[in-house]
Amino acid sequence: MVSRSVLITGSSGMLGRNLVARFAADGWSVTGLDITPGQPPSGVREITADIRDTEAVEHATRGADLVVHCAAALPSYPAEEIRSIVVGGTRTLLNAARRLEVPRTVYISSTAVYGLPDVVPTPETYPYAPVDPYSRAKAEAEAEALRFRERGMLLPVLRPKTFVGPGRMGLFSMLFEWAEEGRNFPVLGRGDVRIQMLAIDDLVDAVVLAANAPAAAANDTFNVAAAEFGTLREDFQAVLDEAGHGKRIVSVPAGPALAALKLLEKAKLSPVYDRLLHKLRADSYVSTDHIRDVLGFVPRHSNRDAILATYRWWREQPRGTRAAKSGRTSRDPWRQGALGLAKVLF
Repeated sequence: MVSRSVLITGSSGMLGRNLVARFAADGWSVTGLDITPGQPPSGVREITADIRDTEAVEHATRGADLVVHCAAALPSYPAEEIRSIVVGGTRTLLNAARRLEVPRTVYISSTAVYGLPDVVPTPETYPYAPVDPYSRAKAEAEAEALRFRERGMLLPVLRPKTFVGPGRMGLFSMLFEWAEEGRNFPVLGRGDVRIQMLAIDDLVDAVVLAANAPAAAANDTFNVAAAEFGTLREDFQAVLDEAGHGKRIVSVPAGPALAALKLLEKAKLSPVYDRLLHKLRADSYVSTDHIRDVLGFVPRHSNRDAILATYRWWREQPRGTRAAKSGRTSRDPWRQGALGLAKVLF
């Protein structure tokens, strides 16, 4: 039996690495494309190139039976770079896939396209309502993908919530560091908002379903998220309990804290971006009925499962690898800036 061939863009990122491993284990011939060299499993072809490089992308795409487009920017990037990578890179990739008649392309979008929705659980029919450079770019790129679908491409679109699991750093590394040091951890207000996340293993399962489902079912747009999730206070407290120091989640007045964090962000003294600040003040969860009913997707992990698995992985890492980096990928611990100094208060 001849193996099928898949191209995974953003293959050195957290999601990309997990997809490379899964498709390789499932017997696919895997090519990864990323601007950053990775450490792919044996037998995986790796191409180091920018997703905006038309020639390199076309070379990587040639002969693929499937493309999974994960390459993107983070909200912490400069606005111009976010749009160039997310919108320009997606357009480059989809043009290549269409020219080369790739049978199926799975596009990894984001629930950020909803902005700060006033309907929860948020369904896929909720309109685009971006509020910052990242969510605007993701909405524009997804709209571009839908135009390619309208022109005849088989193009499943997945909108995941924030995904968590071994390999994830970013702002989670701050929670883990404070927990390990035996500190309390602050939340805005009472911390009783429900913030839905997603285990990386479940997102990989959803991508595999979208890659293999019958065309009529797959050629649609799907939210992907955990089915079980508590309040922010409950899910973060699980980490403090796991650390074993008897520390607690501590409420801080939302108004003053929000104002201070906005000032710190503008002064580039905090990695906490504006949309995240607002998201943490209200319930944020989406409906997953559509992907369950159409693709049969049932997540295996709760928020708490995913966060604790990430924390346990983090504790096993050498201390040197936990040091703050540039924040260029979700696998980098972000610099805490002025928030690191606030630890003494907790």
